[in-house]
Amino acid sequence: MMRFLAQKRKSNQKGFTLVELMIVVAIIGILAAIAIPQFAAYRAKAQNSAALSDQRNLKTTTEGYNAEWQVYPTN
Repeated sequence: MMRFLAQKRKSNQKGFTLVELMIVVAIIGILAAIAIPQFAAYRAKAQNSAALSDQRNLKTTTEGYNAEWQVYPTN
């Protein structure tokens, strides 16, 4: 009887068991818990770098205007 059930189980095995699916979901959850904070920190660092670059460009443009007109722009 046990041999018959074992053979039948092997031949009809077409999908994943609930335990296998739960393990995959847990692994994906762990990876997401690690990746999301890393991505948020990366975005914050990129935004800070962009702001610093914009500030340097504004300073260069303002200094160029001052060199040409001997006055700083008001607007």
